[in-house]
Amino acid sequence: MNNPSISTKKVVTTALLAALTVAGSALRITLPLAIGDTTSFHLGNIICALSGILLGPWLGGLAAGLGSALYDILFYPAYISECWITFLTKGAYGVAVGLVIGKSWGYGRATLATLAGAVTYAVLYLTKSYFYSGLLKSGLTPDAALVMVAGKTPATIFNAVVAIVFAPMLAIAIRKALERNHLMPVI
Repeated sequence: MNNPSISTKKVVTTALLAALTVAGSALRITLPLAIGDTTSFHLGNIICALSGILLGPWLGGLAAGLGSALYDILFYPAYISECWITFLTKGAYGVAVGLVIGKSWGYGRATLATLAGAVTYAVLYLTKSYFYSGLLKSGLTPDAALVMVAGKTPATIFNAVVAIVFAPMLAIAIRKALERNHLMPVI
C-alpha cells in the first residue's frame, strides 16, 4: 500500500535530520553537577527545531526524537535505559515546533515555533530530571532533586537560546536553497 503523503524525499529528509541530530548532540561540553549528575551544552536542539520547521510536526518529531535517542544509545551508554524518554521529550520538541510553524514561513514564525519547542522540551526535560533522574533513579530527597534541576537549568536555557537564534536562520537559508533547486516543499 502506497501512502502518497510520505514520499521518498520526506523519508530521506527525516533520516538525514535524525543523523544530523545525532551529530549535533555529539558536539557537546558535559559538566558534572554537585549532586552527582551532569549537564551539557550541545547543538542537538538546533537540529531538533530545524526538523520541526522543515518536516512539520510528525516527521519533525520523529527525526528529533529518533536522532536524540540514537545519540543516547551510540555515544552515551549510561543513558541507554532512558533513551525512550529522550525519544519522547525530544520528539515533543520537534512536534511543538512543527505545530506552531504550520505551513507558513518566515523568520518571525520560525523563531516563535522554535521558542515553543524549546519551552516544551525544557519543561519536559526538567520535569523528567526531577522525578525520574532525581527521585526515582538516584533516590534523592525532593529538595536535593530540586537542587539538581537548578543545576541543569542554566545549560537548558543556554541550549534553548542557541536553538532559538540559529534554527530559524538555518531554516530560512535551507528553504531558499531548496527553492532555488526546485526541491520545495519538504513538508
